[in-house]
Amino acid sequence: MKIFQREQRSLFGEILDWMLTPLMLLLPVALALTWLVAQNIAGKPFDRALEYNVRVLAQLIGVQGERVQFNLPQPAREILRADDSDLIYYQVLGPRGELLSGEREFPAPPRYESPPPLDPQLRDVHLRDAELRGLDVRVAYLWVHLDLPGDPMALVQVAETREKRSVLATEIIKGVLLPQLVLLPLAVLLVWLALVRGIKPLSQLEERIRARKPDDLSPLDDHAVPLEVAPLVSSVNDLLTRLKDSIATQKRFLADAAHQLKTPLAGLRMQADLAQREGGSADELKQSLQQIGRSSIRATHTVNQLLALARAESSGATIAREPCDLAQITIDAVHDSLPRALEGHIDLGYDGAQPGAPGVTIGGNPTLLKEMIRNLLDNAINYTPSSPEAAGVITARVLADPFGHVLILQVEDSGPGIPEAERELVFQPFYRALGTNVDGSGLGLPIVLEIARQHGASITLEDAHPGQPSPGTLISLRFVTEPQAAGGT
Repeated sequence: MKIFQREQRSLFGEILDWMLTPLMLLLPVALALTWLVAQNIAGKPFDRALEYNVRVLAQLIGVQGERVQFNLPQPAREILRADDSDLIYYQVLGPRGELLSGEREFPAPPRYESPPPLDPQLRDVHLRDAELRGLDVRVAYLWVHLDLPGDPMALVQVAETREKRSVLATEIIKGVLLPQLVLLPLAVLLVWLALVRGIKPLSQLEERIRARKPDDLSPLDDHAVPLEVAPLVSSVNDLLTRLKDSIATQKRFLADAAHQLKTPLAGLRMQADLAQREGGSADELKQSLQQIGRSSIRATHTVNQLLALARAESSGATIAREPCDLAQITIDAVHDSLPRALEGHIDLGYDGAQPGAPGVTIGGNPTLLKEMIRNLLDNAINYTPSSPEAAGVITARVLADPFGHVLILQVEDSGPGIPEAERELVFQPFYRALGTNVDGSGLGLPIVLEIARQHGASITLEDAHPGQPSPGTLISLRFVTEPQAAGGT
């Protein structure tokens, strides 16, 4: 039940409970078993005494003529009543059930025990528990063959109260259990000390972790802990390594972001100083204001890209997914980028599956997917030379394979291409290909890579037209679609 559950479980208490609780539960069982064994042990010598008494009384039965007689000498009677602790009763019945001697109200033997066969003169003595005059007694009885016609049988019974047996059983239990009761607290203490000793390495590990400096992310020593704890320490070390790498990446990202923002902000300040200087002409003032405008646009673009990258990285595994028509999203992104492409005299178009076609739907976040395609198009527009005389060409393409459950998004441009040695570097934040004068933030492709990773897509970068002076760049993203999505419309 929940009301008995602890909010935080203690390993020490858990082990102690599982060790001591069975011990405490077994203690009453051990007491009961010890009591039964003690009763059995204590009853054996007294049972043998009863059997002896029965046999002695059976020898006193005689036959004179056709009359059965029982003569109990006074010394034997005194011996029977010589016990100080218990009361002893006896009864001798003739072949017709007549009382020959002893107690009249003696309990009869069980009905199922019929008189024994005739051949033995003295049969085995039988024992049973019974009640006589309100007292619990132990009874020994014997059927005795009489030397008379018809082979009749006489019955001899001797009963004894159970006081001596109880006293002896109690003494046996005391002798057995008292040492155990003395040893039990000692055993609990030893278990306690053993547990304290056993979990001491954990306490030492806790002390070493607490003693660390906040910036100390070095791995823990997994050789100083027990083998059972080594996997946990190994997992913590793996987490520390990833955390260290993440912090290093964040520091590098912040340094790069500060550097990228520093340039436009410095330009803003310089142009503002030029605009405020005395003696400047109206044309110089206008030129300074234009530089301020361009610097502010560049700073705003960098900040927006930083926010987009942070938003993509923070989405992580909690990204809200829904069915997305990648063809429709790509066409919308192309339409959004058309004004900027026309401004640069670039022929931007879409070629591929139409919206609603089989296999163009994937599970994803439409906002992030559009952001990814827009960055691909912006990157292509930035790095594709174009002029009214020789227009650059950029083509976005969506290719669906419903049977292979694959959906491919491609963006191809007619630019100079990316050298093979730089194709992995361009996905690092703030990296820009050498030999270009493009005023970009260096965050477009990292944003693309992050969003593709969150959607389980692989990304490849290659020459669009290998071997040509301007090979162009072909970026392909391969999405794996679900079977039901492939059959959708």
